[in-house]
Amino acid sequence: MRYRAIVSWTFAASTALLGGCSKAPEEALAERIGMFGKYCTDCHNDAELAGGMSLEHAKPADVAAHPERFEQVVRRLRGSVMPPPGEPRPDPKDANALVAALEANLDQAAAARGAAPGRVALHRLNRAEYETAVRDLLGVDVDARKLLPGDQTSDGFDNVAEVLRVTPTYLDQYIAAARDISLRAVGNPAAKPQRADYVASNKNHTVHVDGLPLGTRDGLAVEHYFPSDGEYVFNLNVNTESGAELRAYPHGWLEFEHTVILTIDGMKVFEGKLGGEQDLRDLDHFQIVTVNAIKDRFRNIRLPVKAGYREVAATFVARDPAESDYHLQGFVPGEGIPDVPQMRGFDVVGPYEPSGIEATRSRELIFTCRPATPADEVPCAEQILGRLARLAFRRPVTETEIERLLAFYRSGSEHGGFESGVQKGLLAILSSTNFLYRGEPGGAPPGVKPGEVYPITDLELASRLAFFLWSQGPDDELLKLAEANQLHDPKIYEAQARRMLADARAESLVTNFAFQWLTVRSLDMIEPDPKLYPSYDADLKRAFVTEMRLFLDSVLLDDKRSVVDLLNAPYTFVNERLARHYGIPGVLGDQFRRVELDDAKRWGLFGKGSVLMATSYPDRTSPVLRGAWIMEHVLGVPPTPPPADVVTNLAPAELEAPKSVRERLAAHRTKPSCNHCHGVIDPLGQALENYDAIGEWRVRERDTGVAVDTTGRLASGQAVSSPVDLRAAISSEPDKFVQTITQNLMTFALGRRIEAYDMPAVRAIVRDAKTQGYTFESIAIGVANSAPFRMRTAPEIAPGDTIAAEQDAPRAPVGTEAGGR
Repeated sequence: MRYRAIVSWTFAASTALLGGCSKAPEEALAERIGMFGKYCTDCHNDAELAGGMSLEHAKPADVAAHPERFEQVVRRLRGSVMPPPGEPRPDPKDANALVAALEANLDQAAAARGAAPGRVALHRLNRAEYETAVRDLLGVDVDARKLLPGDQTSDGFDNVAEVLRVTPTYLDQYIAAARDISLRAVGNPAAKPQRADYVASNKNHTVHVDGLPLGTRDGLAVEHYFPSDGEYVFNLNVNTESGAELRAYPHGWLEFEHTVILTIDGMKVFEGKLGGEQDLRDLDHFQIVTVNAIKDRFRNIRLPVKAGYREVAATFVARDPAESDYHLQGFVPGEGIPDVPQMRGFDVVGPYEPSGIEATRSRELIFTCRPATPADEVPCAEQILGRLARLAFRRPVTETEIERLLAFYRSGSEHGGFESGVQKGLLAILSSTNFLYRGEPGGAPPGVKPGEVYPITDLELASRLAFFLWSQGPDDELLKLAEANQLHDPKIYEAQARRMLADARAESLVTNFAFQWLTVRSLDMIEPDPKLYPSYDADLKRAFVTEMRLFLDSVLLDDKRSVVDLLNAPYTFVNERLARHYGIPGVLGDQFRRVELDDAKRWGLFGKGSVLMATSYPDRTSPVLRGAWIMEHVLGVPPTPPPADVVTNLAPAELEAPKSVRERLAAHRTKPSCNHCHGVIDPLGQALENYDAIGEWRVRERDTGVAVDTTGRLASGQAVSSPVDLRAAISSEPDKFVQTITQNLMTFALGRRIEAYDMPAVRAIVRDAKTQGYTFESIAIGVANSAPFRMRTAPEIAPGDTIAAEQDAPRAPVGTEAGGR
């Protein structure tokens, strides 16, 4: 069998790591297992059971018998966490030999047992996948954050099946979302006027906002749904400092003329002015009457708009910096300059005098046929709903499922005609668990017993591959191959994987996988103290995210680059704002461009502002946060959380003289039990202390004024004193970093946490990737070809237990009564 060959190759490759000698794994381990007694059993003995583990009587045979325990030992040895700092340590060459022997024995035992792919629980679409599925199916852009409950995360990712549970309350929200989306997609030619309010969230109202036209300041852009052709009324909320209403006094905001514009799909549809000499004179004469007249300029703006989703933006035309918007004013750190008109938001009301619906993208995707006579309506509806259901369910639909959908259609058409019936059928599709859950009907093949391993079908493999590489369902090409049962052909399958990696949709591996792995998404929850970091603003945060996206793109989606370049790449992507922050000269304008870095301190991930800010507190840096981040996300050895009764706040107490970071960190290491972790964590983070909480380079600490001290010694004994030293130390053993990427990528691909029985497959992928230059493509294809990805373990079902069987049970729409909700 192919899968047996995969596991056997894993073992063969492992034995090759034992120095190329002819020794069997058991013999090699027997020569080195005595190192446990010399270096480990002071803590890991039968009496103390440190970490719940004893190695006092460990024998070579125990490794195969207890893979969970010894995979943990391997992980901690590879991360230099065992033995702890301050304790006698083996020579690095001997430690690496022990790790190789342990891994070879673990892989040999796994090969003897056969593939153990595990099993994924019921796997609901997360919000990002739901958004993409709706957009691809219907051409409707939705914000799932507003429609659906939040997704929980596990093991760093929001697509882990175990935490994507559904409660009855959740079902109500999914049905409500399906109703709203189906109505928007089909449209309503006789829609009644409705109001939608949009509020801007800008804090600095003097700068350009991403997504708005160049040469503008402040404002907001939103995607608004216009249900039918007609006239709509726009009301712009133009306010002054702190959101106060336009007022007569003080009136510094009227000193100069300001221009407001409203655009729809990038086209200017309205322009209004406020301020200047005439307004200032009128305000002096007529007071509140003038204020109300100015407000009315931006109210009741009535415009004709075609149906569909349109981008609506309201903003100010930016004045030339040489003109200035103010008399000489003092700059308030972190708060900008006051008394400038602000765009606080707008509302849209309509439609008035609806005139039907012209062609929209959604209607083009839905109505692929039109009934010429009443007799043609049901066959046309069957064609429409059958095609949409096939795409939504990611597999062919059965006659029973078509009949259910037609029942919904008939209920809707009886009351509202053909289009209303199609909308009801679409509601049923979007409410169906076949759409909301990843997977396919049908259980294990006949003859497969509980606990046995079997390959998943081509249809489920297509779905799993597409959600892995694109975070969405399979396209038509992949689905047709799966329907023809051709994906099990290794050449066809690998060709599809490479095609998909080269597709623009593989960008999701950056924005979904890598952003979560590297915790870039956490920037949304961090707001540095504006009084301590006055140069920080929303433009800088956006620049951090864009820089990281472009940088990750350049490495992960280039089939010739090694993923180790993430640590060492001597270039980055900046615009003028970010270049100024990094001290890079000669970069002008908002457009990002690649720049070669002369300063090695900014190379790779450790020099990126997004990483440095995500691993800091709002008011200070934290070597502990940064060191723990490196351990977990770079070295793959998450540190043990501190005990509940340990004080972790290192901020200086009130009225206490500030202490240097090194003095505060010393408090962690006063107890040997604390030093076991902090002796590993702290030196990693201390090497990055020249970067402040927003990633600016510094040579002195802000609160003490003392010179930043970055010197330290890693747990391996290697001295480091800068980001350059740290990067060199980690890059010297690239397989550790590559294995961390592989474990995280497999977690993301499978939608479950990695278990001890998965590690032989992980190591095989890493070794194969090494022969191909550690490219991300080789790792991704290795994951897609692995037994955990392509196989499944049949569930063990206890008497009366139906939960395990539900994974493969045929699924009906959530609303089972046609014409019900």
